[in-house]
Amino acid sequence: MGICYIIGAGDFGSGTVAASEGDYIIAGDGGYRLCKERGIQPDLVVGDFDSLGYRPDHPNVRSFRPEKDFTDMHIAVKEGMALGYKHFVIFGGTGGRLSHTMANIQLLAELASEGCEAVLMGTNSRIFVIHNSKISFEKEEEGYISVFSLSDRSEGVSLRGLKYLLEDAVLTNVFPLGASNEFLGEVSEIEVRDGTLLIITEKKF
Repeated sequence: MGICYIIGAGDFGSGTVAASEGDYIIAGDGGYRLCKERGIQPDLVVGDFDSLGYRPDHPNVRSFRPEKDFTDMHIAVKEGMALGYKHFVIFGGTGGRLSHTMANIQLLAELASEGCEAVLMGTNSRIFVIHNSKISFEKEEEGYISVFSLSDRSEGVSLRGLKYLLEDAVLTNVFPLGASNEFLGEVSEIEVRDGTLLIITEKKF
């Protein structure tokens, strides 16, 4: 299948939605306003619409009560997973309330545990989570890259093709050893044998 794009109400971040055949776009609550502003046509709109302030005039809307266990972004992700998508690109999931950004990082962890690939697009940054797997970056990548353990221990961690290297190391969630690494203009790779890693790329200013 293609890419499931999720649009939230936070900062739109870098990049753009360039949907192709087989892709699917879901707007979560106030993300519908961002879609309208940017000329993006969502396939589905979900949420309690407390942020948007009204129920969208859209042919495919699913409304929820504000008193619920799932955030609007979580509902959107669940809808995409139910449709069978395994690759997610999330816009509007950073900025604003820090608690919402943290909730969306946890969504990335859930997706990684389900074998999905996902990226949370921030302003001049991208956020990834991998679980018992690896991720690679092309030589054109520039700027900083930081790696943190979300699990208590992440074992068999290797950082290759970056300024600071690791091979079969252990990262913990109480020591930020992987902060502020750098791309070197070559293909790079991050791998973890047993654990969950949070990976953040940032542009230099």
